[in-house]
Amino acid sequence: MLGRAALVLCSLLVGLLLLELGCRLWRGPAALLDWSNIILKERQATLSAGAGRLKRDSELGFVLRPGFSAEGVTYDLHGHRLTPAPPGAVLAEPPVLAVGDSYAHGDEVSDGETWAALLQPLIGRRTINAGVSGYGLDQTVLRAEKLVPEIKPAALVLVFIADDLRRAEMKRVWGAEKPYFEPVAGELALRNVPVPPSPPPATTLDLWQRLYGWSVLVDTILRHKGWQYEWSIDHARVLPRGTGEAMACPLLKRLAALKVPTLVVAEYDPYVWKDAEYAREQRRLSAVVLDCARAAGFGALDLFDAIDAAVKRDGYAVMFRSSHPGPLGHRIAAERIAEALRPYMPPR
Repeated sequence: MLGRAALVLCSLLVGLLLLELGCRLWRGPAALLDWSNIILKERQATLSAGAGRLKRDSELGFVLRPGFSAEGVTYDLHGHRLTPAPPGAVLAEPPVLAVGDSYAHGDEVSDGETWAALLQPLIGRRTINAGVSGYGLDQTVLRAEKLVPEIKPAALVLVFIADDLRRAEMKRVWGAEKPYFEPVAGELALRNVPVPPSPPPATTLDLWQRLYGWSVLVDTILRHKGWQYEWSIDHARVLPRGTGEAMACPLLKRLAALKVPTLVVAEYDPYVWKDAEYAREQRRLSAVVLDCARAAGFGALDLFDAIDAAVKRDGYAVMFRSSHPGPLGHRIAAERIAEALRPYMPPR
């Protein structure tokens, strides 16, 4: 029996090795020579990609690097993305302040194609784009609390996607440390501040990632199942799942203390149009945040119907780039936001 067991085990190992070699050959000859840890390489690449345009911040975790410029993305000396206005446009002051995640920042489009830039001629007022890629709802609220007293905007526009609630449950996202809130006795207690330096990627791998992170076979299976993102990206959870959703109303209640006219806008990531079950959950979570916005006395705008209509009319490939809206999506967002903002705008 021991001999049979050994034979079965050897057959299994040989089969797995052949599958591993087959997956590597399918990816290309270079994969046959590179047996380094795939997860570690991805985490190192993620931090390197953000190192140029982001800088560490002891209060917010990370912010835009002042003066950064590359490939259509430009930040001013205050660390805000440029919002170029049409030539000859006369824009009123004080400005509208935009905060949020990559959908506020405008990932994958140029400065002039962002909804924040396109909004300006529609409302006749300057817009400051203070969105930061990767922010959770917690960081977005903290950034608004920091900037509103400095800028004294005419109105605040907060853009989010449902995943921002999950990010609020983390102390580290994409390898970068961040602040977070913890519900304590009905209040929100700020934690992880001052924000510590981010750990070296090699120290963040768990046992399974160290044992199997080199395997192209494992990586291929996880990608096929849609699990590779969670397996490889360095997110450090500190709060139970669902806590971000429960904190949505308290977070927006904090924002109400700023006493500035506010519009909360729900955007949607492209995968919503790829998976019906995922779409239902994203829409449910977005509705929770928008209900909290209304309860706080804010305007609430759900962009799903407008985006969905454009996808059906013009096609998914026209509407989205790899992970974010393209120019058409930003134009639609600017038009809807302008319409929703008009009741809050002071006369010019």
